[in-house]
Amino acid sequence: MAGLAVIRVGGKGLSLSSSAVYAVANALAHVTIDSSALDRLSSSSSANLKPYQLVSLLPSFPSVQESRASLVVLLAKLLSLNIRTVLPVRIAAAINSGSTQDLGLETLDLTEEEALALEKLKDSSALYGVCALLDHQSAALSTVSDAVAALSCEALKADVAGFNSVDAGDGYAAKEVIGVASDLKVLLNGSKLVGKVETEAVSEIPKIHASLRVQVKLVHAKTREELNSGAKVGKGGSRSARSERTALLALAAALFDLGDYSLRRAKLDLEAVGSESLCLRLVELFGKQCPSGESLRGGLKLVQELAFEEEENYVKFAHAVNVLMELVWKIVTWEAIAVFVALEGAELTGKGQGGEVNGEVNAKTGKKSEKKKKAVLGKGTTVMVQLIKDKLQGEGGNAVDSSELLENWVKELLLFLDPKSSEFDGLLNKVKEIVESNETRRLPKLPKGTRDFAKEQMTIRKKAFSIIEDVFERHGATALDTPVFELRDTLMGKYGEDSKLIYDLADQGGELSSLRYDLTVPFARYVAMNGITSFKRYQIAKVYRRDNPSKGRYREFYQCDFDIAGQSEKMGPDFEAVYVLTELLDELNIGDYEVKLNHRKLLDGMLEICGVPPEKFRTICSSIDKLDKQSFEQIKKEMVEEKGLSVETADRIGTFVKERGHPLELLSKLKQEGSEFLENNSSIDALNDLEILFKCLEKSQCIGKVVFDLSLARGLDYYTGVIYEAVFKGGAQMGSIAAGGRYDNLIGMFGTKQVPAVGVSLGIERVFAIMEQLHKDQNQTTRATKTEVLVSILGDDIGLAAELSGELWKGKVQAEFLVNKRVTKHFDRAKDSKIPWMIIVGEKEQNEGVVRLKNIAAGEEVVIQRSDIVEELKKRLNA
Repeated sequence: MAGLAVIRVGGKGLSLSSSAVYAVANALAHVTIDSSALDRLSSSSSANLKPYQLVSLLPSFPSVQESRASLVVLLAKLLSLNIRTVLPVRIAAAINSGSTQDLGLETLDLTEEEALALEKLKDSSALYGVCALLDHQSAALSTVSDAVAALSCEALKADVAGFNSVDAGDGYAAKEVIGVASDLKVLLNGSKLVGKVETEAVSEIPKIHASLRVQVKLVHAKTREELNSGAKVGKGGSRSARSERTALLALAAALFDLGDYSLRRAKLDLEAVGSESLCLRLVELFGKQCPSGESLRGGLKLVQELAFEEEENYVKFAHAVNVLMELVWKIVTWEAIAVFVALEGAELTGKGQGGEVNGEVNAKTGKKSEKKKKAVLGKGTTVMVQLIKDKLQGEGGNAVDSSELLENWVKELLLFLDPKSSEFDGLLNKVKEIVESNETRRLPKLPKGTRDFAKEQMTIRKKAFSIIEDVFERHGATALDTPVFELRDTLMGKYGEDSKLIYDLADQGGELSSLRYDLTVPFARYVAMNGITSFKRYQIAKVYRRDNPSKGRYREFYQCDFDIAGQSEKMGPDFEAVYVLTELLDELNIGDYEVKLNHRKLLDGMLEICGVPPEKFRTICSSIDKLDKQSFEQIKKEMVEEKGLSVETADRIGTFVKERGHPLELLSKLKQEGSEFLENNSSIDALNDLEILFKCLEKSQCIGKVVFDLSLARGLDYYTGVIYEAVFKGGAQMGSIAAGGRYDNLIGMFGTKQVPAVGVSLGIERVFAIMEQLHKDQNQTTRATKTEVLVSILGDDIGLAAELSGELWKGKVQAEFLVNKRVTKHFDRAKDSKIPWMIIVGEKEQNEGVVRLKNIAAGEEVVIQRSDIVEELKKRLNA
C-alpha cells in the first residue's frame, strides 16, 4: 500500500467526507484508526463472548466498491460507541486487504452489545456508504458533463444565445440555471464554432445540468451530516432513511435527464464526424459499448420500483441508483469521445495509414481535398481538447489504419474519463481550474432584488416617466428631490411591522442613517423642517426595501409620488389624488385595473365593533392587509394564535372584510337603518367622508374604476383617513401597482404643527413589467435611439465624418456616424438601430462634391450637393 493516501478516522476534530469514502472504496487510499480513538475503546471484556459471522456485515452488493464503502462508514460509526478495540481493528484490516470477495472478514467473538450494534448499524452503514459514492461521483459528473456539453455546442455549431440569460433580480430566476449558463460561457469564450443551429439537446443544457446541481447539493448535505454523526442504535433508526430515499429518487431523475440529453448530443456529434469511414466505425463502437436509451430508461424504472416496494430495502434501492449513475457516466464519456473525434477527426485520419489525408485525392470525388482552416475553439474548451490530445499522444501503437487507431483512442478515453482512474482527479481539477480561473472574465452578478435596464427597456421607461410627469404637472404639482438616505430616527416608527424592511447603513461619524423606504416620509420631513403649510409636489425616485424579491417586487425600485399638503376643502385633495391615480393608469394604457378604496376610521370602527382592543388595531390591520395574498383562514389563524384574538372576534372580522362592491351602493348599505356602523362615532365620520368623495368621483366620471372594499387595510402606521390601492386585473399576478391615502399626523410627528396631507404612489416597476409584457405579447418593437440619420463614410476618413456630422448636429439633427469600407456594415447598423435615413459618402461622391441620401424604409435614394445636405435633409424630416 505504499504511495496510497491515508484516510484517518475517529480522531477528535476529524471528519469523514464522501471523497474519502470513495477513495478507500476504490483502493485509492487506505484507512487507519486515529490513536486517540483507540485509546478511548476498551481492550478487554469480562462479558460472555459469542462468535459472530463478520461476513454478514456485507449486504449482497455485486461490487467490492460498495462493500468497502459500507465498511468505512460502519467503522466510523463504531468508533463512537463503547466497544473493544478488536472489532474496529479487524474491520479496518479487512478494508485495507486486497480481497475482492469477503474482504478478509472472518468469524470474531463479540459481546452481546457489540453484536447488537453491528446488527443495528450494518444496513444504515451500507445505505450511507452508497450515498457517499453517489455524492462524490455526482459532484464530479456535474463538473465534467458541463465541459463535455460545451464541446458538443462547438461540434454541433449550436446556437448558445440562451446561455446569455442573467438574473433579473426578481427572485424568480433559477440561480443554478444561471450558474450553469455562466460556466458554459466561460468554457466557450472566444469560440468561432458556436453558431446558429438550434437544437433542444443544447438549448436545454442549463436547465438539465442545473437540476443535477440542485440534487447533488441536497444529497451532499444529507450524506455529509450522516457520515459525521454518531452511531444511532436505538429503535426506528432505519426509518430516518426515508428522507434519503426522497433525495436519491430526485437525484436519479436528474441523472436520467442528464444521460438522456447527453445521449442525444452524442448521436448528433457522431453525425458531425467529417470522415465517412471514421464515422461508420465510431457508430459501430458506439452501438456496442455506449448504454442505450432503453437501458437508461430501464435503470430509472428499476430505481422507481425499488423506491416504493412494500418491503422497504433502502440498500438495494441505493445500489440501483448507483448503477444508474454508472450508466450515465458511460454515456457522458461516450459523448466526450464522439465530440472529440468530431472536432479532431481530420487530425486522426491524417495519422491513419489507410485514411483520407488532407490534400490527398478523395476516392469518391476524384478531386484533391483542400486543407481546412483550423477551427477556433473556446479558450476553455481548447484546454480540454489539448488535455485529451496530450493523453493520447503516442497512443495507437502499431495501428495500421485510422480504424484501429480509433479503437485504441476509445480505450484510452474510456480509462481517462473513469472516475476510478488515478488520472481522473487531475482532469477534474483542470476543468474546475478553467472555470474558476476565468472568474474575472465571467459576467458579474447583480445583488438580489435589483436589475439592469437595457436600451429598449429604458425607452419604455422614459416614455412612461414622461407621461407620469405630464399628469402630475397638469394638476399643478412641482418637482422635489430628497436624499436617498435619511437619519434612521426620521424613518423609524412610521411603517409599523414593515419597519423591519428598512435598509440600515453603517455608522458614519456618529450618525445612524438608513436608505429611504418610501418618498412620503422624506416629503413629510421636508415640509416640517422648512415650516411649509401648503405644498403640492411630485417626486420620481428610487426607494429601498430589504424584502424578499418576487414577480414585480424588487429591493431597489422607483416610486412616483404625488402629494398635497395643507388645509383645504373637505375631501377635495382626496378626490384629486384618487383621480390622478386613475388618470395615470389610463394614460399609461396598461389594461384593466381597479382601485380598491376604504377608510382607516371605518376600519377602526369595524375593529371596535368586533371587540378588538384599541392597542391591537394597527397589528390586526397589518394582518387584514395580507388578504390579497392569503386566505381568511390563514389570516384568522395569525390573528388568533399569534396576536391573541378570540375565535369569535376573528370570525366577526371575517363577516365584515368580505364586503366589497360599487362605492355608492355599498355605502348606502352601510348607512342603512340598523347598521352597526351608525352606532360608532369613528365609523360615522368615515362614512360621511366617503359620501363626499364618492359623489365627487361620480361627477368626474371616474367612479367606474373604484371598488369600495372593507378588506383593504394598508399596513403603514401613518394613514389616518381614506386609503386606496390599485390592482392590475390582466393576466399577470402583480399585486398592488399603486397605493396611497390620507396621513394627517405624519408631518406633525417631526415636532412641528400638524399639516394635513394626502398622496398617491405609483409602483412603477410593476407597471413597467406589465408594459414590457404587453410589448412582447403584441410583437411590438421598441426603437431605443432617436437617431434620424446615419452618416456613412465608405473608407477610413474620420475627418470627413467629423465634418459632416458636426454640420448636422449644429443644425439640431439627431445623427450618428460610421466609418467603414464595407457597405454591408453601414446597412446593418442602420437596420439594427432602426435609423430611417442614411447619408452615404464614398470616394466617388467625395470627388464629385455630392452625397447620396437614402430613405431606408422607402428604398429610395437621391444625389444631393454636399453643401445642401443639411437643408435638404431637414426638409424631408419636417415633411
